Amino acid sequence: MLDPTRNDTQADLSAFWMPFTPNARFKAAPLMIAGAELNHYTLEDGRKVLDGSAALWCVNAGHGRSKIVEAIRSQCETLDFVSCFSNGHEPAFRLASRLAERAPGQLDHVFFANSGSEAVDTAMKIALAYHHARGEAGRFRFVGRERAYHGVGFGGLSVGGLGSNRKQFGPLLPGVCHLPHTHDLERNAFSRGQPQHGVELADRLESIIAVNDASTIAAVIVEPVTGAGGLLPPPVGYLERLREICDRHGLLLIFDEVITGFGRLGSTFASTHFGVTPDMIVCAKGLTNAAVPMGAVIVDDRIHDAIMSAAPAGPELLHGYTYSGHPLACAAALATLDVHQEEGLNDRAKSLAEQLEKQVHGLRGKPHIRDIRNMGVLAAVELEPRPGEVGARGIECRRHALDEGVLIRAAGDILLLSPPLTFTDDDMSVLVSSLGRALDRVA
Repeated sequence: MLDPTRNDTQADLSAFWMPFTPNARFKAAPLMIAGAELNHYTLEDGRKVLDGSAALWCVNAGHGRSKIVEAIRSQCETLDFVSCFSNGHEPAFRLASRLAERAPGQLDHVFFANSGSEAVDTAMKIALAYHHARGEAGRFRFVGRERAYHGVGFGGLSVGGLGSNRKQFGPLLPGVCHLPHTHDLERNAFSRGQPQHGVELADRLESIIAVNDASTIAAVIVEPVTGAGGLLPPPVGYLERLREICDRHGLLLIFDEVITGFGRLGSTFASTHFGVTPDMIVCAKGLTNAAVPMGAVIVDDRIHDAIMSAAPAGPELLHGYTYSGHPLACAAALATLDVHQEEGLNDRAKSLAEQLEKQVHGLRGKPHIRDIRNMGVLAAVELEPRPGEVGARGIECRRHALDEGVLIRAAGDILLLSPPLTFTDDDMSVLVSSLGRALDRVA
């Protein structure tokens, strides 16, 4: 038990077990954020640093937006919370309608969760319920992909493909298979946008089907652009081929758009950008501009209708969360959609994507770089690992970049850029030039 009589002027760092953080290293030299405004953070020591990651791929409309803040405040004063278990409130229905309007195809129904992790597990359960409703309960398998990140629930961990995230937690869900990742340095290094090689990797799905039989497979889940696994854009024609194979064998196709949703590729959803319509879209992060946690699954009509028509009286889908459709999250999301529309952030993203591509590829030739790749307002600079110290160069570069006045993410030796869509042209130049100077300092 901590000493309750302590009255330190600074927070005691021992009680907070930080997520996805080397806690001992952080607490020995903490990086404390005191404030944020639009494209910058303010550190505890008063320094302002440019946010090169939109926090964690999520603050797409910039920090501290007054319209979003006011919407949350107003909603809290009116209706702070009501459970959506057999109750309703107008903002939840309005938000679902607006998301369905922006989704492609016949994805007209929305199930709310509270994070990307919850939304992934929700989509997986909906897939199982759909096949059960159609009399195909034997479809229990899921197909994920190597290097994929689908959150930290047991479902998402099972279909995810990052071994470091899975190794502590046992066998996970049975029957899950994985497609190969699409990272091909030999043929696709320094690609701009979609790489030209690798469409044939989608055909590995046919091999998985041949071994397990289509009648046992419920769904395939992929990120349109792999995010936390190192920013891997899909090869030309790859997503289209996955769609074709799924249709041929009656498999559902789920796109995890937790990162790519809400403007990252210049459209509300990456599926629209690529012209490939999945059966479900998982989203979160930019949905509320990260002001209040929220996730959602946007579902095709035929999936929703099959589950509804097959169910007896009572809840058609025995699933949900206490905070599904939380009023404050709905208010934040509605205001976020307004900001995106009023400020034309999708169009702004297209302009920023061109600048990011040109400038980040200008870093080629800097020390230790073995690849640069980009897609929309997303980019990765991959470094050669230091012998015997995998990830050390990424950590070092992140530290040097902070000294240069920008905050970026490092996934091992891969430096990830995902700035807010409110970046100015000058902000983009500062971000990339600062990264360049940081790279010059890496041993």
